[in-house]
Amino acid sequence: MAIVALIHSSAIAQRPAAEEDYYRIVTLPIPESIKLEVGGLAPLPDGRLAVCTRRGEVWMIGNPYMRGSRVPTFKRFASGLHEPLGLMYHPKGYFLCTQRGEVTKLTDTDGDDLADEYGSFYKWPLSGNYHEYSYGPVLLPDGDMVITLNLGWIGKGASLAKWRGWMLKLNDRGEMTPWATGLRSPAGFAVLRDGSIFYTENQGDWVGSGRMTHLEKGDFAGNPAGLRWSDEEGSPLSLKPEDVPSTGKPMFEVAKTVKNLKVPAVWFPHTLMGISTSDFKEDVTGGAFGPFDGQLFVSDQGHSKLMRVNLEKVNGEWQGACFPFREGFQSGIIRTVWGQDGSMFVGMTSRGWAATGKDPYGIQRLVWTGKTPFEMKTITSRPDGFEVTFTMPVDRKTAENPASYGLNSFTYKYHQTYGSPIEDARPVPIRGVMVATDGMSARIVTDTALREGYIHEVKVEGIKSASGGLSVLHPVGYYTLNAIAPGERVDVTKLPATPMHDHSSMMASASNTVPASAKTRTGSMKATVPAKANAKRITDMPTDWTNGPDQTLTIGTKPGLKFDVDKLEVKAGSRIKLVFNNNDDMLHNFVITKPGQANNVGEAALRLNLNGPKMNYVPNTPDVLYHTNILQPESVESIYFVAPTTPGNYQFVCSFPGHYSLMQGTLVVK
Repeated sequence: MAIVALIHSSAIAQRPAAEEDYYRIVTLPIPESIKLEVGGLAPLPDGRLAVCTRRGEVWMIGNPYMRGSRVPTFKRFASGLHEPLGLMYHPKGYFLCTQRGEVTKLTDTDGDDLADEYGSFYKWPLSGNYHEYSYGPVLLPDGDMVITLNLGWIGKGASLAKWRGWMLKLNDRGEMTPWATGLRSPAGFAVLRDGSIFYTENQGDWVGSGRMTHLEKGDFAGNPAGLRWSDEEGSPLSLKPEDVPSTGKPMFEVAKTVKNLKVPAVWFPHTLMGISTSDFKEDVTGGAFGPFDGQLFVSDQGHSKLMRVNLEKVNGEWQGACFPFREGFQSGIIRTVWGQDGSMFVGMTSRGWAATGKDPYGIQRLVWTGKTPFEMKTITSRPDGFEVTFTMPVDRKTAENPASYGLNSFTYKYHQTYGSPIEDARPVPIRGVMVATDGMSARIVTDTALREGYIHEVKVEGIKSASGGLSVLHPVGYYTLNAIAPGERVDVTKLPATPMHDHSSMMASASNTVPASAKTRTGSMKATVPAKANAKRITDMPTDWTNGPDQTLTIGTKPGLKFDVDKLEVKAGSRIKLVFNNNDDMLHNFVITKPGQANNVGEAALRLNLNGPKMNYVPNTPDVLYHTNILQPESVESIYFVAPTTPGNYQFVCSFPGHYSLMQGTLVVK
């Protein structure tokens, strides 16, 4: 064993460390006849794993750890449900499964692993809108449960049926108490060991980016649609939709004047961390899952990955940092649960909710290999900056050098519009760094006051480990600062004098930046056109086109990250007007690339980082020929261009991060 470990360590030393060196993905083989589009997971005391699917079935998986024969078994326990997206095994020996319009109690009365009784535990009305998903239940320490109800969609989030956009509390008799509202698409929620309830949210209307919010009774989490029911019996708040202004100011500022508005504990910067935040679990494995006991592992459906969060409470406010953790899952992650051995089961589906993982569904298990990665373990607030702790001692020379670090801060707009660009991004100058005697932490002292309510990007790209000279596996974290920690400030006069290093280049715009579009009353998109029009995006017909365009093309979108046509044809050198309709409920753009370059352009868009939103996720590269801006859902933009003079199969793509691998087509130039 020692020789094997030595060979393994030597192999890693000869190449950069990778995520799979520390956390291994194990795939459960699923029979072809079973379409296991996971909606919920529930571990059983006997080691089996129960799974509900979007196709309305519940399956029992035996030997999910694949021990012995390494072959899991599958038996259908229940069927005929309406897209269940939550499953819980109750300690009293039955299942509770949340389908579209009710929580259903499933009971096996004779022990043959088939549900004999389907009972309605608690019901709510439906409007029939496709977006009315329902989730849960999650068991609370006192034996009660909570469920969440998605908003509908009619161009904006809408509470078309009673209690849509709410978290509801249920007791063991199926009696309901309204708990909190302002939710849009609350697919992930959990109760922590201390009894605190948190939920995760997706980008959308009133939601600038993915986020995690602590919910107490009577909280309003930000989307006003659910406030339609605030005058119903039992409502814990009286706020009305018209009480919530759509000014575009940061949510932190609006919360100072809007009663009950709860700001997120953690923001997940859109495309930098994920695009579709889903389930999460607190690490309660006692070290069986690695060195992150008590932290949260948050999944992302669109990017098929897991992120990591450390929380802290400062002046009574929850806040904390999120970090990348593990990519490469086979489909879009919707559910996670802990296994009996401290590994994590990951349940996935992507039908209609396209993901970077190529498979339509799957179940995988994430297992810690026993090796500790060199990571930022936590970022915590200090009165004059941040303190970063590491999973192993740092090399003092690199860690004491301010140039090894980067700090930036930014925020999002709080408004009815779908999503938000990054707003008010600024570099944060670093005055100096103090490294702990044991090398396990570094205190970053800033040269200016930090901004409450802002997200702070913390980079440690220059730091090495004390042993082995490892680079930090994930050298970036994003800290949401709701309150600056009290305490003693560092006497900056005693810090060694260091030249101030410039982080402003990280914020610099590329030459093809075009200001973000603004939606008009009619739903069309008009961009602010600079004095010198960008030749790759011309939104007004050129004045020398006296006879108009030679050809007008129209293309739209449809659910599942798809254009509504996959091929367009034009004549070489012809004058083209292209009309792009974003019929979807997500953000999209339309980019024409040179032949074979769609994937390269999409990957370059991913690397734009904080510059992405203001560049409309269009990288400054000659591989991009023409493009629209990012469009809001149900909006349209027209562009004018001259088709390439060289015939061939050019490509078009949506370069919004997470979309490009699926959302492509061919522009045939004849």
